[in-house]
Amino acid sequence: MTDPRDPSRGQSIFTRGAVDLSALRSTAPQPDAEAPPAGAAPDGGDTGVPRFAGANAPIDVTVQTFQRDVVDRSRTIPVVLEFVASGQYAGDPALEQFAADGSFVLARSDVRTDPQLAQALRIQALPTIFAFVGGQPIDGLPGQLPEAQLRQWLDAVLRAGGVEVETPADPRLEEADDMLMMGDLDAAERAYQKILSETPRDAAAEAGLAQVGAAKRIQGRDPQEVLAAAQAAPDDLDAQLLAADLEALSGQAEQAYARLIALVRRVFGDDREKVRQHLVSLFTIAGPDDPAVVTARRALASALY
Repeated sequence: MTDPRDPSRGQSIFTRGAVDLSALRSTAPQPDAEAPPAGAAPDGGDTGVPRFAGANAPIDVTVQTFQRDVVDRSRTIPVVLEFVASGQYAGDPALEQFAADGSFVLARSDVRTDPQLAQALRIQALPTIFAFVGGQPIDGLPGQLPEAQLRQWLDAVLRAGGVEVETPADPRLEEADDMLMMGDLDAAERAYQKILSETPRDAAAEAGLAQVGAAKRIQGRDPQEVLAAAQAAPDDLDAQLLAADLEALSGQAEQAYARLIALVRRVFGDDREKVRQHLVSLFTIAGPDDPAVVTARRALASALY
């Protein structure tokens, strides 16, 4: 599963050592009650959606109820287990807000009143949360994330649990895109950079920032003169890069890629690297899944090696 977090915040819990659930299963008494099935309503009826009673309110978990309320329950719906400490840390309110739609169950364990579970799961500090899907822990977060990054992490967990996730529009991106469309390139650049500072590796923001860069390079240029200059001087790097920018922003991305790949074949050393980096920046505008980008990347690899 892709980790949506900023890597500077530290590794996932599960890269620091395996979590042994067998010890908990063998020592914890098992309650008689079974976890309610997906779709169950408080009166035993069917809601018609993947929810069940209490899904919108956190449930308290102890080492005795861990198997039933976390492991078994996660076989029908993703469970996020958050560790709290009475009188010290009450939990992340954003998690509770996100759990309100019933797409996952929020469980909480108090490290002060029930330290055994925290010890068994090797909790080193608060806040710490675990995600369980299909009876197994699939990811964990040591530390608290900004709300936008927490939402991304939860969406990845939900997808792993088979839940369809509708990605809501990001108002930050909409605002930045509006600035770009209005031609306010400096404001758009600042807006995209701010998004990336809050949500590193946001693909849409990276694409927007790359588009701003290309737009700034051709700003105030006459398109006919740019293309004529490139045609007259096929080995002039700056002329070819500028023509590629113009083509990429005017709906002729494949032509821009072909222009620069051909240039890569003709130049060497620092010039080749300059062209390669410029081409990669144009790839960023379209995104890695764009068919033209996939084809051009293969052609670029052939030209380089």
